[in-house]
Amino acid sequence: MKLPFKNRREAGEQLASELASMTSLTNVLVLALPRGGVPVAEPIAQLLGVPLSVLLVRKLGVPGQPEVAMGAISENGVRVLNNEIVETLAIDTREIARIEQRERQELERRQQLYRSGTPLPKVTGKTVILVDDGLATGATMKAAIKVLKREEAGTIVVAVPVAARETALEIRSDIDRLVCLAKPYPFAAIGYWYQDFSQVRDDEVLEIIQRHSSKFGNAV
Repeated sequence: MKLPFKNRREAGEQLASELASMTSLTNVLVLALPRGGVPVAEPIAQLLGVPLSVLLVRKLGVPGQPEVAMGAISENGVRVLNNEIVETLAIDTREIARIEQRERQELERRQQLYRSGTPLPKVTGKTVILVDDGLATGATMKAAIKVLKREEAGTIVVAVPVAARETALEIRSDIDRLVCLAKPYPFAAIGYWYQDFSQVRDDEVLEIIQRHSSKFGNAV
């Protein structure tokens, strides 16, 4: 595997090749973690010919160090905390609640924007491919997996271009299948493994979702 990836689209195309054997399956849904997971997910959904939507998640950043995840939240009321980080940094429960409230407001904004306020597509009994642009701590992916288990998804597949090795092992033990193109060590950060890791804008997410959903109508 040649690193870094040119951009998220190229990484998604390579992931799609690894998932090509799933074209024979029925009742498959691709759910991207916005915003970075959406351009990665599009080539996968295109190749498999299946619906594409988003599963809304937000990182809970450490106070004063928002790039460091102390946990994550997702739609349907899910919260995942890294208790080791919370205890080591002695983060107050009131501070966690304050940050969570702020991030839930952003979840609600994105639900209105990306899905016109509609709930998560039905996943019960389906094969769901969860896609993001990489796994560092894995906090947001763990929250997304928890949502799918609560909603009784049939099979959970996580597909990411790159991941920290320890995180990949943790995620793999909690799902049916992990497809990861590279697990470099030392890992540093997700953006280190892309030539272009510019922030994905809301309008780009909307364009991809609308372009793909037009082919499937109300399938999601």
